[in-house]
Amino acid sequence: MSWIVEPLSALAEIDAILAVERASFTNPWTREMYLAELDHHGVAFFYVARDADSRVIGFCSFWRILDELHINNLAVLPEYRRQGVASALLARVIEEGTSMGSRRATLEVRHSNEAARRLYGGFGFVVAGVRRGYYSNPIEDALVLCRDEPGTGRS
Repeated sequence: MSWIVEPLSALAEIDAILAVERASFTNPWTREMYLAELDHHGVAFFYVARDADSRVIGFCSFWRILDELHINNLAVLPEYRRQGVASALLARVIEEGTSMGSRRATLEVRHSNEAARRLYGGFGFVVAGVRRGYYSNPIEDALVLCRDEPGTGRS
């Protein structure tokens, strides 16, 4: 499989991101939420992974606030999982965040999401705290993960 990771190029691709979102999460973000994110120029960023036919197969959205990169969502279509797409997205986002001056990366992940926890652990993220009842549908705690010096490469 081959794919490319690049910044979101057109607002019209929100539908493709929403399709990945709905296939990945029990409580997906809405179109309105994504459109509101895109209005925060210089703070909110979106990267997409595309297959050989330029179809969006995954995405990562993040905020850059001062020297921190906060990953909001990272998702890949089910048929493309466990093929390195999420790793490619995460590596690119960390690289971009570092080039923007980020020295730390944070995110929340469902306590039960072992695959995501392994992915983030492979990039040096460690548990920094717990947000009780953070997720709904079903209600579940979130682990707050952080990684200092995100530009130092994969751990």
